[in-house]
Amino acid sequence: MSNTKLIIEERAANIGNFLVGRLLPFRQKRMVGPFIFIDHIGPVYMNDKENLDVAMHPHIGLSTLTFLFEGAIVHRDSIGTEIEITPGAVNWMTAGKGVVHTERTPERLRNSTKKLHGLQIWVALPLSEEQCEPSFAHVSADEIPSWEDDGVQFKLIAGKAFGKQSPVPVYSPLFFIEIKSIKTQTITIGDHLFGESALYILEGSITSDGHTYGEKQLLVAKDSTLCAFEIAANSTVYIFGGNPFPEERFIEWNFVASNKELIEKAKENWKGNKFPSVPNETERISLPEQRRFGG
Repeated sequence: MSNTKLIIEERAANIGNFLVGRLLPFRQKRMVGPFIFIDHIGPVYMNDKENLDVAMHPHIGLSTLTFLFEGAIVHRDSIGTEIEITPGAVNWMTAGKGVVHTERTPERLRNSTKKLHGLQIWVALPLSEEQCEPSFAHVSADEIPSWEDDGVQFKLIAGKAFGKQSPVPVYSPLFFIEIKSIKTQTITIGDHLFGESALYILEGSITSDGHTYGEKQLLVAKDSTLCAFEIAANSTVYIFGGNPFPEERFIEWNFVASNKELIEKAKENWKGNKFPSVPNETERISLPEQRRFGG
């Protein structure tokens, strides 16, 4: 990025069965626009006895966005949703005042070798929607706006940019864009962005101001309107951001809120089994003992 303010290296974090690469939050940059949490999952190779099994766990104050490159996950939630997400589609779950969900390997894949690779993202809700009713939306891969310009492939996964709008039902001005290039060339897209922005390099590299950045690096821009860089051949990057909120956000475990009291209440409700359950699920993930607030 032509005006890089911060370079964040992907850090390993344990989510049970395997390690993921954690991108946000970072001690020097808690959020980029409304984006508050980003994990790079995999690529994970699982044998016929290994499966993704994330038991019931709660969320408040955010929307989760799941976007897979490879593999499949069955999402079940306390609203009654049960759906399998496959590569290129988007699962968008809005927690609002509280939702519970599970994520598991589909039955059809549980006894076979498989691969899982993708991104899991949390988008904080604006103050007016922080305590809204929970909801869920699934957007298929063929509904995502996609186009090509001079050998560069674009996808607008969520939000608005380039005069286009993704059908993912977001709650504040944001963008989440995939860019793939088969050749080395300069890309200038700053005029299409707004607010804060960051660029994550999934594969390949980019060059800006004489510096080359590689895979698993997240570059946070000083000014989204100056987003220009040279992308190497056979590279894939993701650009995300949008308008930041005027209020601080706190994050602890799976909870995001504009005040710590909402988080403390959610913790007590989870410990007291006052959240709704996911139909046909019994296993719950316990509230961790560690306290960690971030703004």
